[in-house]
Amino acid sequence: MGSLHQRVARSALADAYGGLEQVVTSLTEADFARASRCTGWTVADVLFHVLLDAQRALVAFGTPARTAPDLDYVSYWRNWMQPENASFAAAHARFVRISSAAYVDPTILARHWQGTASAVLQLANGTPGTDRISTQGHVLTVSDLLGTLAVEVTIHHLDLLLELPGRALPRPSATELTVRTLDELLGENVTKPPWNDATWILKATGREPLTTTERKVLGAHANRIPLLG
Repeated sequence: MGSLHQRVARSALADAYGGLEQVVTSLTEADFARASRCTGWTVADVLFHVLLDAQRALVAFGTPARTAPDLDYVSYWRNWMQPENASFAAAHARFVRISSAAYVDPTILARHWQGTASAVLQLANGTPGTDRISTQGHVLTVSDLLGTLAVEVTIHHLDLLLELPGRALPRPSATELTVRTLDELLGENVTKPPWNDATWILKATGREPLTTTERKVLGAHANRIPLLG
């Protein structure tokens, strides 16, 4: 099982949070109610989901583990694609919609996310990447945890942009790690269509459907997409 270098992980998460903050701080109240690429979720819903992930990270930092890691920044996603997690995902989607709707002023939600994300970055910068933490019933190194957080935020950054044209795309380090993760999930020696990074992320996660030509290029591997939800 591989582990992500802490410099790569920290840079990717800083880019992921910084890029999302750039978008969020540019939004009007009406923008928060716009549709996202997550079916049934508004921009505010996606942001609340990302807030929950940052809160989980804070708990993880406070939950050190003594056992060896059983997941890394790639296998974490394979685990989440197991069929038994489908019912949890449906319940979580409903919880997010209800909870985000409780924010009468969505800018308060934005401030909650910004404050929590800042705290995560502070802890990330002060904790050795090789330290082990517990989260969601598994053990990861800190660096691998940060890598999963960066990928999550990067994908959801793109989700927010569905009805927000002209906003900034995710930043380079975050995009690079997300592409690297998806490439590793797809596997070595698999030929991909000539996509740019953003398109590959959207295709690999099922946000955009594969064309007939793209399926031919991917061959049997096309049936494995989405690689993560």
